[in-house]
Amino acid sequence: MRRAFVAFPLFLILSTYAVGQTTSGQARLMGKVDVEGIRKVLADFIEAWNKHDAKSFSMAFAEDADFTNVRGKSAHVRAEVEKFHAPRFATKFKDTHLKITETKIRFIEPDVAAVDAWWEMAGAKNREGQNIPLRRGLLNFVMTTEDDKWFITVMHNMDLPAAQ
Repeated sequence: MRRAFVAFPLFLILSTYAVGQTTSGQARLMGKVDVEGIRKVLADFIEAWNKHDAKSFSMAFAEDADFTNVRGKSAHVRAEVEKFHAPRFATKFKDTHLKITETKIRFIEPDVAAVDAWWEMAGAKNREGQNIPLRRGLLNFVMTTEDDKWFITVMHNMDLPAAQ
C-alpha cells in the first residue's frame, strides 16, 4: 500500500511532463523556454520596425499569417505582410520608433500562445507630412511554433484612446 501511495504522485509528475512535450516529441516544458522564444520574436519584430525593414519585419510572421492593422486593412501570408509594410516604411512610418511597454502571454496549448502587447509609437506622420502625437495601442497575437521556433500566426492591432 505504501508503494502505491509513493508511486501515484510520481505518475502525476511524469504525466504532467508528457503534456508539456512539443508535437515534434522533444521534451520542453511550457514556461521559461517558450516565453523566451516568444519574447525573442517580439524583440525582432520591434527591431525590424524601427529599422523600417519590411522583409525582416515579415519574418516574424508565419508563412500563412493573417495581419490586420488599426484601420482594419489586412494581409494574408508572409509575403503580403512584407508587401503591405514596404511602402508605409518608406513614407508615413519612415521616422517612427515603436516600443512594447507591457506584454501578457497565455499558453492555450504548448505550441499555441495568445499574446497581448501594449505599444507606443513616436514619429508617425499624417497624410500631409505633419507629425502625429505619441500613439498608444494594443497588439493581439496568436503565436504558434514551427520547428521549435515561434511565429506570429494572427495579428490584430488597435489604437487605444488618448489618456483622459
